[in-house]
Amino acid sequence: MDTNAVLDICLQAMIVAAKLAAPVLVTALVVGLAISLLQSITQLQEATLSFVPKAVAVAIALVVCAHWMITEMVSFTNELFTRIPGLLGGG
Repeated sequence: MDTNAVLDICLQAMIVAAKLAAPVLVTALVVGLAISLLQSITQLQEATLSFVPKAVAVAIALVVCAHWMITEMVSFTNELFTRIPGLLGGG
């Protein structure tokens, strides 16, 4: 196994990790921004007001995107398993 193969696998792993984290992070960002805007408009600075809706939205995003996330992870793992013989020099 050469350095280019290791770097390629690491790059693919980071891309898959970013793709899997994106729906949850974007959801938390959008809900957090909306709640912060609402808090600044109403001048209501309650800590639970920003945490609870964000936690609920992230949980909903996980439920909605879970099938796609598992499919992406399984396809990445299968791709790695199919590359093993080539990485070891056997094919």
